Amino acid sequence: MVTENGGSDGDDQGGAAESVSPEAAVGSLTPEDMRRAAASAADSAAVATAPSGGMGRNKPFENTLVEVKDLKMYFPVTSGLFVQRKVADIKAVDGISFEVKEGETLGLVGESGCGKSTTGRAILQLYEPTGGEVWMHTPQHAQPVGAPETRQADRARVRDDIAAAAGVKLEGDRVNLTTLKGRTLRRYRRQMQMIFQDPYASLNPRMSVGSIVGEPMAIHGLHKGRRKERVREILETVGLNPFFASRYPHEFSGGQRQRIGIARALAVEPAFIVADEPVSALDVSIQAQIINLMEDLQADFGLTYLFIAHDLSVVRHISHRIAVMYLGKIVELADSDELYENPLHPYTQALISAVPIPDPTIERKRERIVLTGDVPSPLAPPPGCNFHTRCPIAIDVCREEDPEWREISPDHFSKCHRI
Repeated sequence: MVTENGGSDGDDQGGAAESVSPEAAVGSLTPEDMRRAAASAADSAAVATAPSGGMGRNKPFENTLVEVKDLKMYFPVTSGLFVQRKVADIKAVDGISFEVKEGETLGLVGESGCGKSTTGRAILQLYEPTGGEVWMHTPQHAQPVGAPETRQADRARVRDDIAAAAGVKLEGDRVNLTTLKGRTLRRYRRQMQMIFQDPYASLNPRMSVGSIVGEPMAIHGLHKGRRKERVREILETVGLNPFFASRYPHEFSGGQRQRIGIARALAVEPAFIVADEPVSALDVSIQAQIINLMEDLQADFGLTYLFIAHDLSVVRHISHRIAVMYLGKIVELADSDELYENPLHPYTQALISAVPIPDPTIERKRERIVLTGDVPSPLAPPPGCNFHTRCPIAIDVCREEDPEWREISPDHFSKCHRI
């Protein structure tokens, strides 16, 4: 699978599955053939790899923390030397809806250029969405990081204090982030933070570690008089020596830098964190350490993650639910184990069948679903189902009508005419 670069994935399209000649197209496949091949791949993966465990994916999550409704993020394409006029839109995110429950990890996967990183940035209002709504609900169980004596703090009171200071009118226990601007939005950023993909480019080389971690506290006016002490507490929480506060980013390894990035995200005691490919730039051995750290922090402080990645094995390990994204739209959403054991959408089936198995004997025997053609341009997405140009089981209706988002089985959603 193609690895994303550090920039926005709305501008760049890549392919996760290899292309084949037209003669090798699998147009005769039925939906049952696709499911059987994907199930074979999932069974092989289960035999060849250790169980993910540890995250308690069957734990029920009741309270919604983040609610995304019909989110759209279009980037205008302009033309003209002196007078710029819009001639088209790059539809990086095209009308997606989902919820993130408090305390869970929602994985968001897809090949390069599908719009998943843009989705994360749009939720946090780092990009101003073209359309849709992003609702932030009051956290009920999140606990301040590194402050045991205040872990039972009244989060509703904190929410009300932020709203009053920002002059925001709440609707029940939630607020629409897309309506907030400037200082008002900045106050709400205490509740939501981001861990960036590149641990090298995301840290200012001119700032010490203490300044990097302490800057969010200074911006939000937190912990006046004991800021240095809080920085040391947070560094220790993420597994770094508190004495590292006086050092600079170039003195650390990639894994240590990512821990610094995590510490910075934790500095304002958020409830919701968008992790944008946090381990893709790290060695495999270091990836496991960072994933385990994120799991521990979630268990200790009740954090909620939107975990964006292209590595399906990593996503399966850490996620409670997984959403699969293709060309700006979510095509399937289900519990992590359910998605791997019973993938319904042909794109999900192809992705799972492409996950390599470390056992060469099993790898040689299993079936592989190979997609034909290239990913269409988000400048001109195809009519109907946006996957029909590569789908081996597409029929005429797929080329004409966009399928509805449906609940196929309890808590398992997909959009496909053939399901």
